[in-house]
Amino acid sequence: MILLAGLGPAGLDASDPSTRERLLEPEVTVVVRTLRHPAAAELAQRRPVISCDDIYEGAADFDEVYGAIADRVVALAAAGPVAYAVPGSPLVGERSVRLIRKIAATSGIAVEVMAGTSFLDLVLDRSGIDPLERGLQVLDARALPSPLFLHLPTVIAQIDTPLVLYEARDALLRLLPADTELLWLDDLGGPAERVESVTLEALGKSHAGPRASLAVDLEAAPGWPGLLWTMGRLRKECPWDRRQTHHSLAGHLVEETYEVLAALESLPPEAPGGEPDHAAYADVEEELGDLLLQIVFHANLAAETGAFDAETVAELLRRKLVFRHPHVFGDVQVEGVDEVLSNWERLKGDEKERESLMDGVPDALPALARAYTMQRRVARVGFDWPDLDGVIAKVHEELGEVLEAADEPDALVLEVGDLLFSLVNLARHLGVDPEQALRRACGRFERRFRVVEDQGTLAGLSLEEMDERWEAAKAAEPDARDSGE
Repeated sequence: MILLAGLGPAGLDASDPSTRERLLEPEVTVVVRTLRHPAAAELAQRRPVISCDDIYEGAADFDEVYGAIADRVVALAAAGPVAYAVPGSPLVGERSVRLIRKIAATSGIAVEVMAGTSFLDLVLDRSGIDPLERGLQVLDARALPSPLFLHLPTVIAQIDTPLVLYEARDALLRLLPADTELLWLDDLGGPAERVESVTLEALGKSHAGPRASLAVDLEAAPGWPGLLWTMGRLRKECPWDRRQTHHSLAGHLVEETYEVLAALESLPPEAPGGEPDHAAYADVEEELGDLLLQIVFHANLAAETGAFDAETVAELLRRKLVFRHPHVFGDVQVEGVDEVLSNWERLKGDEKERESLMDGVPDALPALARAYTMQRRVARVGFDWPDLDGVIAKVHEELGEVLEAADEPDALVLEVGDLLFSLVNLARHLGVDPEQALRRACGRFERRFRVVEDQGTLAGLSLEEMDERWEAAKAAEPDARDSGE
């Protein structure tokens, strides 16, 4: 039999009397997770105990620590009754206890639990947080989730080393201002108990310790939950936001999309590889936020009708990603990117019950992007030139047909379209996004022509003179291959 006993938050005298009585029984082998706890140290003075501090000192990581502790306790139980005593309560924050119970369940070993007062009981008492009023989340400082949601009162526990403290502080600083006040709690229930209000920027190594925690209770949630709440309030209280409809916002969605594209084009071609351009990434971050606002706005409008909301949008997307990646979330084997893309199109077609690969290509896409999308789709089922030579020959063929149709306006429009379509195909075979390439070319042309204009009026200049200015503008720019253009 294994007894899982909680020592409470402080000395042995503060633990439950019935728990003390069981732990002092001479026929029971007592294992303590650590002697770095007042009650455990006092227990060791009153009877023999087996400490697991040696496992902490020799293990590579906490997974190894808790696995070894569980193995030790279960092995000792084979010889007789064992009590495993832990700080606080065995039901709160004790991974080794969970492992012991799992092994015992499969090994036919009886387990009894005597819960003590946990650090969490005292945190709630000292902070005044009522978990039933607004909810509660308890997080391990050594394994904070990403993304970190702070929409509920939050307790961050096990801030046992300065490194863990600084990592937790940095995670909070990504969401909160540096002067945000938190509640720091240490050695609760013990003689050195401290409960203090402290700002994020003031957190230092002196705030780390084996029994240290932080309580974060915010009036307004940051991050994703805060964005959704803010959007909902704006829709109710802002006259402009109240007036908007899906159709009135459509233009903003298109505009913000192009602003994101412009920001992305300022990144180095190899991004996210290479050295990060922090200034360029700051622009991308801001523009992505503006685009996200449009998505959240439309989701909020839909939620008013009961159709869907932002959370169901996210869940639908999650399910779609899982379904279309059976090589990651299932047992499908793939040999490379081409097979992944082929599977994607097939699964997408099955999911949407499409009769044609052309179904679902938006008519509203810019023409270059639409041609690129159509060509990629058909290429994934093998309808494509096998090599670059065929593509180049097709471009020459279409150029010849354009020249032949020069005197036939109606035919010329069609032939120029065919030429552009074949050039899109050439770009695709060369691994170039034609829409992005043309946007860069437009941006480069604009910069150079502005330089030509800055050199003086163009009135009265010959083409040769303007061309000289143009060549000078080109020469003044960095090499296109170095600048990403």
